[in-house]
Amino acid sequence: MEFKAVREAEGGCYVNIVVTPNAKRSGVKGYNEWRESVEVTVKAPPKGGKANAELEKVLGEILGCRVRVVKGATSTHKVVFAECNADFARKKLEEILGF
Repeated sequence: MEFKAVREAEGGCYVNIVVTPNAKRSGVKGYNEWRESVEVTVKAPPKGGKANAELEKVLGEILGCRVRVVKGATSTHKVVFAECNADFARKKLEEILGF
């Protein structure tokens, strides 16, 4: 299986995400090969941007950089921009997912 969720960009990278709000715990859950997305769960409800804020916080802590949702603010399928090197982000996420 090839990990295709991270794309290089100027000043950082884009990461495809499938988020599940209202979860028991927040964190990286898996990899959706069909959607080429990292599956992330967050405790926060999908109201008032709370789930997006928690997603940005969780991924920011994992990657050690600033993360913001740039596409899909009201959808479970999102694209986030991480202000870190694409190779670093890919390696870190692959490590967590056990690739």
